[in-house]
Amino acid sequence: MSAQDLRPIVEQQLALSRRLKAHIQQLEDKASAPLAVVGLGLRLPGGITTPEAYWDLLTSDRDVISEIPDNRPGLRGVYDPRRETPGKSYVNRAGFLADVDRFDARFFGMSKREAEALDPQQRLLLETAWEAMERAGIAVRRSDRLPVGVFVGIMASEYGERRSGQADKTAIDPYFGTGGGHCFAAGRVSYAMGFSGPALSVDTACSSSLVALHLAAQSLRREECRYALVGGANLLFSGDLMVSLCQSGALAPDGRSKTFTAHADGYGRGEGVACLALMRLADAQAEGRPVLAVLRGTATNHDGASSGLTVPNGRAQRDVIAAALQDARVAPAEIGYVEAHGTGTSLGDPIEVNALDAVLGNGAGPRPARLALGNVKSRIGHLEAAAGIAGVIKLVMCLHKGLIPAALRQSDGALSAAIPWASTQIEVSRQTAPWPEAYARRCAGISAFGLSGTNAHAIFEAPPKQDLPAAAEIGATETGAELVVVSARDPAELTQQARQVAARLRVLGQAGLASLAHTTRSGRALLACRVAVVGHSAEAIASALEAAKHVPTEAAPTRFRLTVGPETPALVALLGALVASFPALALHADEADPAARLHQALARLIPRLRLHRGDAPGVSLQWGDTSVALEAEGLRDQLLEALAALFQSGADLRFDALRPQGVLLDGGLGTYPFAADRYWIDEPRFATQTATEAARHAGDRPLDAGADEITDFVHAELVSLLRAEDPLDLDDTFLAAGGDSFIAMLLKKAVEQKLQVEVPPEIVDATIPLSEMFARISQHVRAAPVLEAAE
Repeated sequence: MSAQDLRPIVEQQLALSRRLKAHIQQLEDKASAPLAVVGLGLRLPGGITTPEAYWDLLTSDRDVISEIPDNRPGLRGVYDPRRETPGKSYVNRAGFLADVDRFDARFFGMSKREAEALDPQQRLLLETAWEAMERAGIAVRRSDRLPVGVFVGIMASEYGERRSGQADKTAIDPYFGTGGGHCFAAGRVSYAMGFSGPALSVDTACSSSLVALHLAAQSLRREECRYALVGGANLLFSGDLMVSLCQSGALAPDGRSKTFTAHADGYGRGEGVACLALMRLADAQAEGRPVLAVLRGTATNHDGASSGLTVPNGRAQRDVIAAALQDARVAPAEIGYVEAHGTGTSLGDPIEVNALDAVLGNGAGPRPARLALGNVKSRIGHLEAAAGIAGVIKLVMCLHKGLIPAALRQSDGALSAAIPWASTQIEVSRQTAPWPEAYARRCAGISAFGLSGTNAHAIFEAPPKQDLPAAAEIGATETGAELVVVSARDPAELTQQARQVAARLRVLGQAGLASLAHTTRSGRALLACRVAVVGHSAEAIASALEAAKHVPTEAAPTRFRLTVGPETPALVALLGALVASFPALALHADEADPAARLHQALARLIPRLRLHRGDAPGVSLQWGDTSVALEAEGLRDQLLEALAALFQSGADLRFDALRPQGVLLDGGLGTYPFAADRYWIDEPRFATQTATEAARHAGDRPLDAGADEITDFVHAELVSLLRAEDPLDLDDTFLAAGGDSFIAMLLKKAVEQKLQVEVPPEIVDATIPLSEMFARISQHVRAAPVLEAAE
């Protein structure tokens, strides 16, 4: 075979090789795709509930360690200051959350009965997950089954011990298991919000939430989900673990982690619940979401054979940091800061510093500057299962702001002499300082090491620059109308929401109006009580919001019609005005017929919009008794006013179709004002039916029981089962009132025992108003034969 004959074969093989190489590169890029942190939600010691409050603490010279509060009898009961006392804890200080007994059960569709049994860790995970989604501008629609994965680090559920030790086991009902089981922590968030991605609860002790971050990153890169919520939870109620840790000498007597200092004598415990929203960076940029930081890489491993199950392993720590760097495609010398695990123990701190220096310090070769080291445990305590996520949120804010806060308070004294600081390339941050300009990239790492030997490390980078366009570029001028919408579960919360939005709008001014309006429309859930304002200026809209009140409406409309006349030139002009006012609406309108094209565009906003071809000229939107004419001149104002009216009537609208070009969602808009109702186990008073209660229900059914009497009985019984404090709203469904399969079973059983009829399970219909359900039960009871008494 000649060289000429071989040439096409060689060229074919080279082309194949290039394609394979490109495919391999594509797979590698996908496996290491950068991920964006787009939202945060948190509850930390010291009453910290916002990122801004957390940052204020980090840049101050104080901590939030306090004495055990009165609502922790399990911890107070085991305290004894003498370290040698068996069965006792010598610690009476830690980082505690305020108001752990408070929760907005109604917002999440729970009865009082279920909420009381629910571990406060799960309650706070629900609220912080919702807040993270809101700050990310991701509207939660339960029916949409959003592809969100939920990954939660949690290692204990001590709240249930308030019941588990009681002699009367009739207090134990199905909520005892679902309210405290670890597996429900992630699953409950997904269930409550309708998420369809993976839901995993992770327990690797102190590294739990950083391992959860690692699993979330893998899931996003494998495209198992489009969004991910990563959380951690840790609350302290039981004295048992406190005693165990004290008997091992792990805890600092004063309850403070004095990390890396000469006074380090154990770690101080802390409480916290936090979540962050994560997604692929390319998707976040395409959707205009606020990017707070970029997750570049993660890794996990185990200590393996070492000096002891709970003893840190320096080699394993070096390996996990190196693996995270490789996954991140970041060089060791590019890391400018590390949020250390640093628990403040004389054994663990030197091992960690030596491992960091071996990989990121001296082991990295020439560095632009010394590696800065920080640790939030000296401020809020060691949050154990939530420690990783608390450190990540600190790191995210450091990268976002370009600042490195002091790792220690000024009063914490000298650094530990057991650590050879002078021979390392590491320094502990002692005051808030700008990120060193010597670094070409702003990159940082964070470590978490579990007591059982599971280690994790993650690499982050500062976010890419995101500038809001100038007002002239986005149409936020004095003449361009905007639609701002606000919704809530009840009128009082609606008023709070409206004032919150108005205050934010006054801060942003005219230049931020388009961003804020877009965020209220597309970045928030659409709830029952609603207000909508159309205006041309930020000041006018803010004033209208401050004065706005909820106006009750009839049932939300479900039928919408677009009536289009035969006048083609007018239709073409109308379409032109629509595209000019709302370019996003025209992106998927590919019909040639102007009427069909207009319908296709508007149907993206109004689901179930039907096209009707009329005989009279003109175009109009119709629902119920309302009809709104649309004309080319002034179309933006006309359509926004129509959408405002539709929104306030309760219609299900899809406002994301109105996204202005180049406009980012506003990550600074406040989150939902959850109600702070008390749900707590103070004494054994649970409604599981006892023999005495069964006897109360026994007896012959009155043969002359009328419909009203039966309905009143069923209503009262459901109120009792749900532990509702007021009569139920008969327009609510069984689910909206807080019912579930367990309550349905108990209601069926109560009706059968009291009224002596067999009740089919399907009669407790969760989808219809309670008034209709009660009527059906009443009708069935009056028609059914009385059951024969058992022999």
